Amino acid sequence: MESLRFKPMIRSVFTAATLYTLGVVCLPAQTPSVTFEKDVRPIFTKSCLGCHGAAMQMGDLDLRTPASILKGGKSKVPALVKGSAEKSLLYQKIADKSMPFGDTKLSDTETQIIRAWIDGGAKSADAGNVADAKADPSSHWAFKAPVRPEIPTVKNKAWVRTPVDAFILAELEKKGIRPPQPADPTTLARRAYFDLIGLPPTPEDRKAFLADKSPDAFAKLAQNLLTRPEYGERWARHWLDVVRYAESNGYERDGAKPQAWRYRDYVIDAFNKDKPYDRFLTEQLAGDEVEGSNAETQIATSFMRLGTFDDEPAEPLLDRYDQLDDVLGTTSAAFLGITLRCARCHDHKFDPYKQTDYYRFLAVFEPLKRPLDGQKELDRLVGTEAELNAYRLAMSKADEQVTPLRRQLDELKRNLTKQFLAKKASAPIDTSWTDLAETVMAFQVAADQRSKEQKELVKKYEERLDKEIHTIATPEEAANLDGWTSEIAAINAARPKEPPRAYVWYEESPKPAATHLLVRGDPTRQGDELQPGTPVVLGAALAEPPKPTPTTSGRRLWLAKWMTSRDNPLTARVIVNRLWQWHFGEGLVTTENDYGVVGQRPTNQALLDYLATELIQSGWSLKHIQRLIVESSTYRASASWNEQAAKIDPDDTLHWRWKPRRLDAESVRDSLLAVSGQLNREMHGPSIYPDLPRAVLEGQSRPGEGWGKSDEKEASRRSVYIFAKRAIAVPELETLDAPDSTSSCEKRDVSLTGPQALTFLNGTFTNLQARKLAERLEHEAGADVKAQAARAFELVLARTATTEELRTAAEFVAKQQKQIEADAKGNGDAARRALEAFCLVMLNSNEFFYLN
Repeated sequence: MESLRFKPMIRSVFTAATLYTLGVVCLPAQTPSVTFEKDVRPIFTKSCLGCHGAAMQMGDLDLRTPASILKGGKSKVPALVKGSAEKSLLYQKIADKSMPFGDTKLSDTETQIIRAWIDGGAKSADAGNVADAKADPSSHWAFKAPVRPEIPTVKNKAWVRTPVDAFILAELEKKGIRPPQPADPTTLARRAYFDLIGLPPTPEDRKAFLADKSPDAFAKLAQNLLTRPEYGERWARHWLDVVRYAESNGYERDGAKPQAWRYRDYVIDAFNKDKPYDRFLTEQLAGDEVEGSNAETQIATSFMRLGTFDDEPAEPLLDRYDQLDDVLGTTSAAFLGITLRCARCHDHKFDPYKQTDYYRFLAVFEPLKRPLDGQKELDRLVGTEAELNAYRLAMSKADEQVTPLRRQLDELKRNLTKQFLAKKASAPIDTSWTDLAETVMAFQVAADQRSKEQKELVKKYEERLDKEIHTIATPEEAANLDGWTSEIAAINAARPKEPPRAYVWYEESPKPAATHLLVRGDPTRQGDELQPGTPVVLGAALAEPPKPTPTTSGRRLWLAKWMTSRDNPLTARVIVNRLWQWHFGEGLVTTENDYGVVGQRPTNQALLDYLATELIQSGWSLKHIQRLIVESSTYRASASWNEQAAKIDPDDTLHWRWKPRRLDAESVRDSLLAVSGQLNREMHGPSIYPDLPRAVLEGQSRPGEGWGKSDEKEASRRSVYIFAKRAIAVPELETLDAPDSTSSCEKRDVSLTGPQALTFLNGTFTNLQARKLAERLEHEAGADVKAQAARAFELVLARTATTEELRTAAEFVAKQQKQIEADAKGNGDAARRALEAFCLVMLNSNEFFYLN
């Protein structure tokens, strides 16, 4: 994709909106081949498999594989006709919106993907993979531990900057494809900034980079970006997708998860500190069981509690196992890239995971308990054992001192209050005391037995009564009132600061209850008792059994040690593949949460295994792997099109170019704030609540409930700090494909729709940032329109404007001003409003939204 200049930018945003209203769907000129595993199954998983998957198959139709779709349902008519979507019943039902049921209709983009897949022959992974794996489970590539490959020898040695390039170039040379040319420095700088910190370079940053003519200028830039605090904010967001992070429970009431934001801050800090990945994994599973467990490691275990939670389940026992299934499923998908939860009710249909594997794995998590008061969600104090014990001891001592004083003070106040209220009751009516009889009764009821209304009355009159009873107290009583009150206040002031609280599960005994296989997944039908274990096909579990701690079973730490052992075939592969995906838009394994036999094979297994073994050798340093990637010629490649390469490799799996992509939702919002000068870079702490349209809030079952209020400065913090409420979506994020947090999101959808253009053209947030940007331009560039436009290009697009673009910008502003003056009839500053219109166009340009 060549850089889009000013005139096409203006056209692009309005054309998208116009085509959408006319019902026209825009698809890329070069549409890569569509496969079931990479493109179609994620759509079915999100919208269709609830009714046509493992748990349920309405009409006997199973949409989990091409073979089962061809088989059809009760009618025995194939649901698809390879090569013809129009003749396929599956496509017909999707296209006419009769399926799926409810609110999960497929988008136009998703529908077009289904059509392209069927018209292209309904391609899928090699069917032999399934048969081979069933015959010999150990034969599947992902179930074998990675072996460090030799770095390939290539002809064009000058192109190789890091070992990554050698593996990429070896495959290109095999196919006779020339390696890509490097991107120009301006493009490369913008790419690195957005990729590593999620923000555009400032004009000063860009100029400093362009001025550095040393051979390692880009390597120094990458290193600098990896050490900035914004890096953790950017890369934490990637991980939060994978672990289905949210701060509310979902379901109808969508109650808040208290203190869940601490987990988000933990992840940000972990990325910034380059916490070794094996430790990162271990803390999230067993931060309360590790040696030296403290507040930080215990907060990490919030990972297990982030899923949806029904606070009024119809079947509590089933709901309990649904919660544990969420923990098991997210753990196995996020860290191991396996679909183990599909074996809950029966042996896995495709992968060699037995139902016994599922329940042995479940036994690791079954001792966990959820802190609740009835069904109300609770958090817990976290810290070292010594810290918590010292806090509890100090609080206990303070309570011992306060209790007798409080008893004496309350008794004296109660007697004086009775005397005072008796006098008020017999005195002439005092209109300043409303509800006098009810107030007298409220104060006579014990504090823990008062009704809500009585508590409100006590709160209303308590301070006034304290003053009033002094007027009838004897000197001795007055001295006691003041003295005991002062003593209590002094003791309370000396109490230690409360340790942090976190949103975590907990265990209460080193001896957990037995785990049984549940027949057909039914918790009322217990089968054999099972001990903790791991999927047999992935190799032997640790020889040593779990070692209990004084309060836990030790099973989760035991599992983490197995996951991070050198013999584990998946853990290192899965995370380096995620790093590759987050840098390039797609992993070397494109089914990032599924390394099973129907998942996609890696496009370059040698590179994947090299990176996996290199991660372990580096001490599990994620930043080390990122340096190998970002400093490579592969990463620095131009986005220029290569017709010959496209014929050989239309999906660009060999990386013969940089594949342009749209910025993710958070980067767009954060960049709007950054270029307008409004971005608040404050880090950490409780979440923020941007203003939302009334229609969004009214879409809840209880309109507006659970959505707080932040002032403009607070609301201008980075998007990672926005309160993640499952029932409410921030429009600027939702329309750009922010993920559903119901389950692990391995890869975000990237859509191109008319509502995106309409949201960012007409939305309150974007228009506010356009006004702020106009103010900034006036302040930094003065009153000259061309100077303002030049500064706008530097800020918004991170490049220098051409002479033609400056001329076009000036013409646009002049025309806008003239039109505004004619329409406004003297109402408002036409020059400023014209500049704001120009800023709005710049903020809606393709070049702003896309990364080359």
